Amino acid sequence: MIEVDRVMVEDLHIEVIQMMENAGRNLARAAIDLFAPAAVTVCVGSGGNGGDGLVAARHLHNAGVGVTVVLSADRDRFTPVPAHQLDIVERMQLPILDQVPNETDLLIDAVIGFSLRGAPRGRAAEVMEAMEAHAAPTMSLDAPSGLDTSTGVTHGLHIRADATLTLALPKVGLRGVVAVGDLFVTDISVPPSVYRDMGTGPAPNFSVSPIVAIEVAEAD
Repeated sequence: MIEVDRVMVEDLHIEVIQMMENAGRNLARAAIDLFAPAAVTVCVGSGGNGGDGLVAARHLHNAGVGVTVVLSADRDRFTPVPAHQLDIVERMQLPILDQVPNETDLLIDAVIGFSLRGAPRGRAAEVMEAMEAHAAPTMSLDAPSGLDTSTGVTHGLHIRADATLTLALPKVGLRGVVAVGDLFVTDISVPPSVYRDMGTGPAPNFSVSPIVAIEVAEAD
């Protein structure tokens, strides 16, 4: 996926903000279709995963869902594109908290994506611990935070999701991992030629829907 992102931006000039819009919109749609929540808490990190979550918060709000955003990092740590998404959410005056609220129908985990390096720590770990202690179901974006998407290894603290919406292609580390829950993959506008040229096999079939359920084989 790191190479897919590079090809999209450098070779095709499909920018991160465009892919982020697709990811967040489809995450919002999947959350509504799977859980029909009246109120959603979106927990976001400072990187691309968090930016996707902020886009989802905007689309959930536009669909009439009550949305609260929880930041797992200080605002000054947000990278430029997620910071832009945070600015939009702030201008829309959506509630932004530092702690996970007690009352919510669904938690969206957009804290850490495939860039995980070691065990979660600091503010991110605190938010993840609060999510894990909560009674509401959890939907993770791309992968449950704390799970290594290449190996399926967790470093202690990790989110145990009821469903995971992964981006563009299923990651190897999601295979047969209980913490992933029900697995779905979503279109972020990657052309089929990118998959073909990289030798990843055929692209998921998004002809009927931009969100596709994945049958996951058991791990060896």
